Amino acid sequence: MEQNATVEKRFKTPIIIVSVLIPVAVAVLFSIKLKDFGIEVEPLSFLPPIYAGINAITAVLLVWAVAAIKKGNRKKHEKLMTAAIACSVVFLVMYVAYHLTSEATKYGGEGILRPIYFFILISHIALSVAIIPLVLFSYVRALSEQFDRHRKLAKITYPLWLYVAVTGVIVYLMISPYYAH
Repeated sequence: MEQNATVEKRFKTPIIIVSVLIPVAVAVLFSIKLKDFGIEVEPLSFLPPIYAGINAITAVLLVWAVAAIKKGNRKKHEKLMTAAIACSVVFLVMYVAYHLTSEATKYGGEGILRPIYFFILISHIALSVAIIPLVLFSYVRALSEQFDRHRKLAKITYPLWLYVAVTGVIVYLMISPYYAH
């Protein structure tokens, strides 16, 4: 058990670094466009529905993974969780690529939908930052067979990650009518 705790300690600093660097890099990249560097690239306007779909797939994988572990199928759970992490990485790459090539889309909704949209968007963004270390520490604890500690953290991680995945789809559906075509 002590050796397993050492694995987590070994990954602690890299997880913290990645957990800080990803949101900072994404925030910085929002102010940068490839055309600012003389790189002419067509806007990747086809990506938002794809990465919204990846968020939906992530949500399904998370629910499926929890169902698998509740049935005692650890191998299936591990594969599904690894797939969910892979989907999140693919989402991030596409999201950054889109924002490097396209202008930000302003939400045009009015009335009660406007504050609802911004509540969902702000909570989605805040939790998408918070979920990074939670997912990574949960994953390392599982890989290092610290299952009690993994389970405790996963009880927090799972609903937050599921919320981020589902609200990513909702944000897309709410803003999609305002994308420039």
